[in-house]
Amino acid sequence: QLQLVESGGGLVQPGGSLRLSCAASGFTLDYYAIGWFRQAPGKEREGVSCINSRGGMTNYADSMKGRLTISRDNAKNTVYLQINSLKPEDTAVYYCAAKGFYCSDYPNRYEYDYWGQGTQVSVSS
Repeated sequence: QLQLVESGGGLVQPGGSLRLSCAASGFTLDYYAIGWFRQAPGKEREGVSCINSRGGMTNYADSMKGRLTISRDNAKNTVYLQINSLKPEDTAVYYCAAKGFYCSDYPNRYEYDYWGQGTQVSVSS
């Protein structure tokens, strides 16, 4: 069974950091680009960042500029999203998703073949 599982979310104070993980099972991530999306209550799902199969990165969220690091460990079949200087407006469910090889210049959720179930990130004092 092909599956993506996110973890690492939680409640954090403003200014804190989290590292989200996206682990694949049932297939290898080597040939996939992995995108991160987030969805806040009452809002559309938005693209956050993407890493292609060779490790090249594309960041989509201007509001998170300079605060994101996306990385991959193909040996562990896992992609990571480090978010620093968290703000209350970063509160959302964060999803990872897989598509073939390359990240697009603009995030398009419909290009992705596999999705995880999401992990909640809550930023509050």
